Amino acid sequence: MSSDAAMAVSPNGDDAPRNRRQEETFRKVLRAGLEMLRESSYADLTVRAVAARAKVAPATAYTYFSSKNHLIAEVYLDRVLEVPYFTDVNDPRLHRVQQSLRSLALVIADEPEFAAACTTAVLSNDAGVVRVRDRIGAEIHKRIKSALGPDADPKIVSALEMTYFGALVHAGSGSMSYREVADRMEYVVSLILGENK
Repeated sequence: MSSDAAMAVSPNGDDAPRNRRQEETFRKVLRAGLEMLRESSYADLTVRAVAARAKVAPATAYTYFSSKNHLIAEVYLDRVLEVPYFTDVNDPRLHRVQQSLRSLALVIADEPEFAAACTTAVLSNDAGVVRVRDRIGAEIHKRIKSALGPDADPKIVSALEMTYFGALVHAGSGSMSYREVADRMEYVVSLILGENK
């Protein structure tokens, strides 16, 4: 479990960290949600069904997740938090940034049903999703800055963020696969950084 995940929004909706018991319940429901997404479609998923699978009361699940989109967005954030950082100063900056964005783009590449659910959920306007989307954005920002190094130019960070999120929209729309998007991003990153391998 990531320490960032433990600092997530508490059941009452504020930014206070969850206690150990709350975190265990949150994780149990999150795991059940991921399992169900892997087995069924977005349309079939409900917070009530996930709660039953997690063996918690529906009211308990709703304490942590205001909707199925909120639950799916949290599952996606959890997957993002599992991606390693690329900060080895022995690697060229271009390689670090390309690897970072590639790894982030491929988080859901091999699970098309889950990827489609994540796209739908993260783009929704549910209040719970908006908070999670902000945390996803902050995590992507942090990883790009880390890969660029200590003197990261804010304009380059912003351009890379837009590249990443635009690439995900392409993949989410079905116009490209996540693997194609990851390959294309490598080229775009080299243009933005003005560097070649």
